[in-house]
Amino acid sequence: MALAGNNIVVVFDFDKTIIDVDSDNWVIDELGFTDMFNQLLPTMPWNLVMDKMMGEIHAQGKTIQDISAVLKRIPIHPRVVSAIKEARALGCELRILSDANTFFIEVILEHLGLRECFSEINTNPGFVDGEGRLNISPYVDFTNCPHGCPNPCPPNMCKGVILERIQASLGAEKIMIYLGDGLGDYCSSLRLKERDYLMPRKDFPVWTSICDSMMLIKAKIQEWADGADLEKVLLEIINKIVSREKQVAELLSRDYKLEAISMPAQENSIQVLSVTQ
Repeated sequence: MALAGNNIVVVFDFDKTIIDVDSDNWVIDELGFTDMFNQLLPTMPWNLVMDKMMGEIHAQGKTIQDISAVLKRIPIHPRVVSAIKEARALGCELRILSDANTFFIEVILEHLGLRECFSEINTNPGFVDGEGRLNISPYVDFTNCPHGCPNPCPPNMCKGVILERIQASLGAEKIMIYLGDGLGDYCSSLRLKERDYLMPRKDFPVWTSICDSMMLIKAKIQEWADGADLEKVLLEIINKIVSREKQVAELLSRDYKLEAISMPAQENSIQVLSVTQ
């Protein structure tokens, strides 16, 4: 059970951050459709390729249960699971911002017992139709309404725009911790405030982009390398923020008590002076 909430919001990427691989590649490879995927990839955006592949997989007799079974054996570092549970137990609000899809993410989180840890999942819609075929749609209809971001975001999703919406929904006192690995996470990194923390995965595409433009990043940067490192760094940041908040609360409480004690004394002093006169 979570403790009383604090002022921390932790936003996780999913592929190669919570899980150790790319979920799209994992499903395609495990079901034996790698060659077809590689042939299609140069012809259309990734998100549209994935939807087309789901149609091909369904047409060739693979069921939604087959896809779920593959997702349930996806590699994940055990320390990531414990880090997520501990962060939630410490009172943090947890959200996901990912270019995967709702079906893949929710199947994996449910299997790991983590779904209830997250208050929001921002990703591409994925749903199973009446024929049992998984449909994957872009987060943004980039054909009719492109997001227009100048940063290296995929056409179907600008994580920076989504992060700004999350920020606008939060109180000014909230502190954000953002974890990611991919090039798409660079745009959201630029939107973080000075009070926030950025946790890029070291030697992954987002790390390279950040190192090339360090002066543009306002947040405090704490890199990580693997699941054990993620747990250590994340919990250190959370505990540091919680400890600082507790100290501030204690100081404010002490000042309030001193003020409350001094007020009657001042009133008595005024009354005595009045009698003396």
